[in-house]
Amino acid sequence: MDLLPALGAATLCNFLELNGVSVELSIIIPCLNEAETLAGCIRQAQTFLAQSGVSGEVVVGDNGSTDGSQEIARSYGARVAVIATRGYGAAIYGAVLQASGKFCVMGDADGSYDFSALTPFIVQLRQGADLVMGNRFAGGIEAGAMPWKNRHIGNPVLSGLGRLLFRTQVRDFHCGLRAFSRAAFLRMDLRTTGMEFASEMVIKARLLHMNIAEVPTTLSKDGRSRPPHLRPFRDGWRHLRFMLLFSPNWLFLYPGLLLMSLGVGVGGALIANPLSLAGVHLGLGTLVYCVAMVEVGFQAILFAVLSRTYAVQERLVPQSLRMRMVERAATLENGIALGGVLLLIGGALLADAIWIWSRAQFGNLSVDQIVRIVIGSSLSLSLGFEVLFSSFLLSILRLSVRTLPDAPPLQHPPSL
Repeated sequence: MDLLPALGAATLCNFLELNGVSVELSIIIPCLNEAETLAGCIRQAQTFLAQSGVSGEVVVGDNGSTDGSQEIARSYGARVAVIATRGYGAAIYGAVLQASGKFCVMGDADGSYDFSALTPFIVQLRQGADLVMGNRFAGGIEAGAMPWKNRHIGNPVLSGLGRLLFRTQVRDFHCGLRAFSRAAFLRMDLRTTGMEFASEMVIKARLLHMNIAEVPTTLSKDGRSRPPHLRPFRDGWRHLRFMLLFSPNWLFLYPGLLLMSLGVGVGGALIANPLSLAGVHLGLGTLVYCVAMVEVGFQAILFAVLSRTYAVQERLVPQSLRMRMVERAATLENGIALGGVLLLIGGALLADAIWIWSRAQFGNLSVDQIVRIVIGSSLSLSLGFEVLFSSFLLSILRLSVRTLPDAPPLQHPPSL
């Protein structure tokens, strides 16, 4: 999502400071046809600003409403940011860019969050927090406000997975009421436009080692008469998929290392002779499966490196020290050298197998006589080619390209 101007986050912040912006808090409300509940949300937000003495504004990020939501927002004194790019994340991102506050609070327009109770968020922001998450489970969920499967299965599982994958202490990963400083938000450089935006914000804040706080908040029943935009299974899967894609170590690296370790450990013992363990005979069949584990494990490790490289290149995740070390080691030249060595080993084993076959006048050979050499040769050759091809792909992913913000798409020349 290229909504952030090319000037960058720091330049935008400096621009605001130089122009004497005195707004401390912008309350961001994403909106798509929320005429039934939007006015109540705006009134709550304005009540908070009036009673707390916080200098602020209410910004409605409208995503193309056709039910009069924009007119309602303006009539209640809110500023409307019209966001053409569809999606929950796009609406919030565009509204934040058009907001003026040093701090921002975002919350849904369906009447489920209490915009008049934002003091704990502001206190944490003033004390230096970069991101303040609401915790609905700590603050209280009204009966009927959250479906049973979301409350007891979906949210706890996804939040627990988020804590495991990203080592964060956030207990309610997908609470829609949260606050952040504008500077931190721009540093996150969020890229998604849909519901994944909520997960990306927490993940990016954690990966950038930001100060994340959590405060209790309440969740009330949705005030609309129509079904919500949220689809539990579809959006739950999107959050899960996004978290897995943001953690290639858990998705690719750790399973790959486990498979390779098992394959090399057991297969290495079987390459010379069959084994018998506690009455269980392990022979060529087991060896073939060990080779498959090595192949799949090695491919998974390559996927981990490639996916992390792509994520860094596309600014989905920040560059880490470990990844910089991998980058220095995994050069095209080193890949060609390693692939070449594996191909030479595989070629030498292949030549040995052909030599043994030729001594038998290219006739039938006993399985024990040749199959282990063939297995070793084919494994080495396949790994060698994988390293070579992956090294070239990695080099392509690392190419630095110049981006023009509004460049027209490339056109194919007319056929002659």
